[in-house]
Amino acid sequence: GLPLGAASLVESAAHAAGWAMFADPRLGLAVARGSGPAVAQLGTVAREAGNPISLHGTGGAWMVADGSADAEVLAHAVLHSLDRKVCNTLNVAAIVRDRADELVPVVLASLRAAAERRGTNPKLHVAEGSESFVDAAWFAPTGISRAEGVVEEPGAEPIAIVDLGTEWEWEDSPELSLVVVDSTEDAIELFNAYSPHFVASLISDDASAHERFYELIDAPFVGNGFTRWVDGQYALGKPELGLSNWESGRLFGRGGVLSGDSVFAVRTRVTQRDPGVHR
Repeated sequence: GLPLGAASLVESAAHAAGWAMFADPRLGLAVARGSGPAVAQLGTVAREAGNPISLHGTGGAWMVADGSADAEVLAHAVLHSLDRKVCNTLNVAAIVRDRADELVPVVLASLRAAAERRGTNPKLHVAEGSESFVDAAWFAPTGISRAEGVVEEPGAEPIAIVDLGTEWEWEDSPELSLVVVDSTEDAIELFNAYSPHFVASLISDDASAHERFYELIDAPFVGNGFTRWVDGQYALGKPELGLSNWESGRLFGRGGVLSGDSVFAVRTRVTQRDPGVHR
C-alpha cells in the first residue's frame, strides 16, 4: 500500500482550491480528468507554475464504415459504443456514400436501440450534405432527456461540417453525429481536421484498408469495432490515472493511457572500473 500521508483530499469544491493545487511547486505531475474549458484552464495554471501536466482533453470517438463493412458488425459496434456517455463514447459515425443507403439505417437503428435500453429517445446531428440519407421522421419533435429534464426538440438536426468536432455531452438520450463521405480517405481527412484526435474505429473486411487507416489516422487509439475499449482498466488491466488525446500534438515517450505503474522518473547510473576509459 501507499505510505501514510501519500494520499490526501482537498476538502473544497472552490475553483481557487483547484488552481492552488495545480500551482503547488511540490507537484511532480498534475493530472486533470475530464474535458472542456475547466480542464484546459487547470493545464494553463500548472504550466505557468512549471509543473508537468497530463490533460484528459476533449473526448468523443469516431467510427468509419467503408464499402466492405459488414452490416451486423457495424450494428453491434455502434450499439456497444453508446451504452453511456464517457470520453470514449461514439460521437461521430462516417459512412461511405456507395453503402450509405444500406448502412445509414443500420447506424440509426443501433442509435435508437441504445436509447431504448435507457428508456429515452435518441438525438441525431446530420452533417450538411448528408440529410437525404436520413428519413424525414427523424427530424420531427420528440422528447430528449437533458440535464434539466425532458425537452421537446427535433430528433435530428443539421449541423455544419466544422461542428463534427463538437463532443455531445449527453445525459440519458444517446447523441450522435452522422456524415456521409465519398471515401475512407475523406473520412480520415475530416477526423484529422475536426476531431479531438482521440479514438478512431474502422469497420471494414479489407485488411489493406485497416493498414491504410492506421497509417493515416492521427489518433492514439485505433480499433476495428466498438470504441468503449479505450480504458486503462478494461484494455490493459491497469489502474488508469488519465487518458490523453493528440489534440495538442502527439505524445512522445508514453502512450495515451497514463497508469500508476508508468508514472516514474528514469535515471541512468554508471560504474566506471577502468580509470583510463575516455572519449
